[in-house]
Amino acid sequence: MLLALADTASGIIAAAPLFARAVVAPPLATDAEAEPVAGSALIAFVAYFALVVAIGLWAARRSSGGMGAFFLAGRSLNKWVVALSAVVSGRSSWLLLGVSGAAYARGVSALWFCVGYIVVEFLLFWDYARRLRRFAEIHDDLTLPDFLASRFPGNARLLRLLVVGLLLVFIPTYVGAQFSAGGKAFEAAFGMSASSGLWITAAIVLGYTVTGGFLAVSLTDMLQAVFMLVALVVLPLAAVISMGGFDALAEGLSALDPSLLDPFAISAVALAGGLAIGLGSPGNPHILVRYMSIDDPSQLRAAALVGTVWNTLMAAGALLIGLAARVAFPTQFLLATGGDPEQAYPVIASLHLAPVVYGLVIASIFAAIMSTADSQLLVAASAVCRDVVQKLLGRGGDERAMVRMSRLVVVALVLVAVPLGLSNNELILDWVLFAWAGLGAALGPTTILALYWKRCTGAGVAAGIALGGGVACWWRYVVKPGMDEPLYELIPGFAAGLLATLIVSLFTRAPAETEAQFKALRGET
Repeated sequence: MLLALADTASGIIAAAPLFARAVVAPPLATDAEAEPVAGSALIAFVAYFALVVAIGLWAARRSSGGMGAFFLAGRSLNKWVVALSAVVSGRSSWLLLGVSGAAYARGVSALWFCVGYIVVEFLLFWDYARRLRRFAEIHDDLTLPDFLASRFPGNARLLRLLVVGLLLVFIPTYVGAQFSAGGKAFEAAFGMSASSGLWITAAIVLGYTVTGGFLAVSLTDMLQAVFMLVALVVLPLAAVISMGGFDALAEGLSALDPSLLDPFAISAVALAGGLAIGLGSPGNPHILVRYMSIDDPSQLRAAALVGTVWNTLMAAGALLIGLAARVAFPTQFLLATGGDPEQAYPVIASLHLAPVVYGLVIASIFAAIMSTADSQLLVAASAVCRDVVQKLLGRGGDERAMVRMSRLVVVALVLVAVPLGLSNNELILDWVLFAWAGLGAALGPTTILALYWKRCTGAGVAAGIALGGGVACWWRYVVKPGMDEPLYELIPGFAAGLLATLIVSLFTRAPAETEAQFKALRGET
């Protein structure tokens, strides 16, 4: 499998320059105000979304049988779907727009925003995911609160309430950021207002998520992973070829500022913050539920290899796009986009790609947006319907009725996320990183300890969730604004959650079932 994967990756890389030459548009003036999109580009864009909607309709009949089918696709997904779905649902618009914008502003040193999550997610796939998947199947856990309640039955109600509350605070914020990114992309690509683009993005995501559930989300994620990878290989190569090759790119960056080529032209605080992004991965449920949905947990290590190759290639492409945009448009670009470097991706695509390919590249932005927003909507809906209605209130015995309720909850969450997206005046990267930090600080250290430490207790996990999430918010809004060089809130939040879980667990009693639970986690029963 590894040789096949390597051959596939090398084939993509080897063929990309030839393909890029074929899709490069005729040379254009370096004016960042893109011409209106050609009809063929719009047709390609619409065709992509027609395919996404078709997948949602196909999956609808297979997702209405019950909660397990709607939220986990009946634990029936193979390693390829799980690997690619986990990767793209974790990246969202912040990779295509945020990381490319960071590379435009910072240069090569923006790579540290990617290194942490690539390494951490490989490790999660390798062992963490296997433990979680085994335990979840034995206890019929469909959600992350389900897992914590099964692991610590004496604190089940408290843990469900804490996690549900956390999800309902941070996930609408996260989804609102994705909708805002969609508005930006529509504005840059089609010349419409950002608010109109936001509403269109929300409507598309809502349509196929409500219709097809987790199966539709995972299958479209796999499709979107292919679109994102191709776009992130073809577009930067097309841009580099148009400016004369990689030597010309390096010379251009050096002429602007030699530090743009230095990966260590970054402060210790910024370096720590970039690497710390990886700490959020074990705390974001829209990634973790992918691990729970695989049909065979023994395949998760193969999925680790697939996911890591995909993560690495996509990160390299996003960084290269930002660097190419910096050389092509050192000042005019920022003036044309209202000072927003996060428009680098769509603007440079409009100048360097043929119309049909440009339409597909713009579709890749929406692929990134949808792959995260749809997953998060399902996570939040499952928290309300499974953890509150079924488990805490003891209602909802009819599985089909619960699926209908889940769909209504998704609609309600979208209606909450849209105003948040409309009110967003921050960079997408900043807003996404805050939501990522809140979830990561609260659930990252607690789930790791729950899976690996026998002395971990329910009281300790509850303390870690409350303090980790609370410190992340306090740091973001109280401490960080007064710092000369702000430290990413995930670092103090994760540390607080970890220490709180450790200390409280040492002074409370572990569940009586711990030994049997750890046998299940290790696959011994």
